[in-house]
Amino acid sequence: MKRLLLAAAFVLSAVGPVVLRAQALPSDTLDKIVAVVDEDVILQSELDRATDSILKQYQSRGGGELPPMDVVRKQVLERLINQRVQMSRAEQTGIVVSDTDLDAAVQRIAAQNSLDVAQLRQSLIRDGFSFEEFRNSLREELLIQRLRQRFVQSRVGVTDTEVDIFLSGDAMKAGEVRLSHILVGMPESPSPEQVEAARAKIDKIRADIVAGTLSFSDAAIRYSETPQALEGGDLGWRRYDQIPSAFTELVATMSKGDISQPVRGPNGFHLIHLADTRAESVVMVKEFHARHIVIKPSELLSEDKARERIDALRKRIVDGSSFEDLARQYSEDKTTSNLGGDLGWFQGGEYGGAIDQQMATLKDGELSMPFRTDLGWHIVRREGEREVDRTKETRRAQARETLVNRKAEEEYDKFVREIRAEAYIENRLG
Repeated sequence: MKRLLLAAAFVLSAVGPVVLRAQALPSDTLDKIVAVVDEDVILQSELDRATDSILKQYQSRGGGELPPMDVVRKQVLERLINQRVQMSRAEQTGIVVSDTDLDAAVQRIAAQNSLDVAQLRQSLIRDGFSFEEFRNSLREELLIQRLRQRFVQSRVGVTDTEVDIFLSGDAMKAGEVRLSHILVGMPESPSPEQVEAARAKIDKIRADIVAGTLSFSDAAIRYSETPQALEGGDLGWRRYDQIPSAFTELVATMSKGDISQPVRGPNGFHLIHLADTRAESVVMVKEFHARHIVIKPSELLSEDKARERIDALRKRIVDGSSFEDLARQYSEDKTTSNLGGDLGWFQGGEYGGAIDQQMATLKDGELSMPFRTDLGWHIVRREGEREVDRTKETRRAQARETLVNRKAEEEYDKFVREIRAEAYIENRLG
């Protein structure tokens, strides 16, 4: 089974892997401060625990030889500082994570690992983590996630026209690519000397990779200044429309295994590695067609009377009455009653789990037994089932999502750099 620490990363993929904070040390152990962030501190024990977590993740992926430990610790500390800066801003803006929210997140992580919460607790203990430590780290990551969501909602929007233009361009080229990325950063207004130093550094990194002195992954861990550095620069599988706009045309000309020439961007010089490619899959969706009748309990109609009424309607249909006529006359779902109860064609989840369950058990033309939902008492008749190619609709939804994510990634990265510049940071690692 994958480590539970990794499981949290899937829940909180927007903010990166959860890095567990260190447990309290025995009172006779000195624990020095390695960084100060505003009024908070990062302890050596916390850095050691986070570094150990990253090393175990790297080993679980079958990585090669790691860079020197001082390089790894430097990268881990940079991640911890960025996280602490974002947490501070989240708290300043009134973002909170309640115990109820935290309990729900813990339950999701347990379920993703086919565990209950008690089993999750035991797995964490076996991995050397306390359950309280895990909850604290998860709370911090949820704070950062909500800060990002609030930022995106307030500053990032996409119009239908933007989607149309995007779909008409080359960005929606079919297929997917797996990319890795290295960034040698520069300040916002670099001097000519800073530009030349960054250019020389990225040229040397590329030469070492091409010569086989370093793998791309090792070079990313050692030198890259991106949130994915400790994952070897791996950006994962992306459609062409999900590639940052500055690199779309470049990647389209690359072949599997290629490493790009250095590319100058607004925040530094980049190297791109096209690790793999795969064809785009057609999106086939199962849809159902059904009709239903709803009777709602109310102050004037008790629960028992509502159930009796739906039972009576079902019996009349079984005895030969028209489902459509009875739906028009008696159904209390005003959006479908005048259509004879017709729900149209729909995908799973559109009308809730109770309807989905009926569609899974009924055959075409069969009538359900009465069942209860939050809306009231139902009977449903399954009319049909079909497989539909929804590739076009999916691509449009993906295009909108990509534009939002692209804007969000660029703007939020800038935002994090801004709030970091405003924060008091003292790095004592040396």
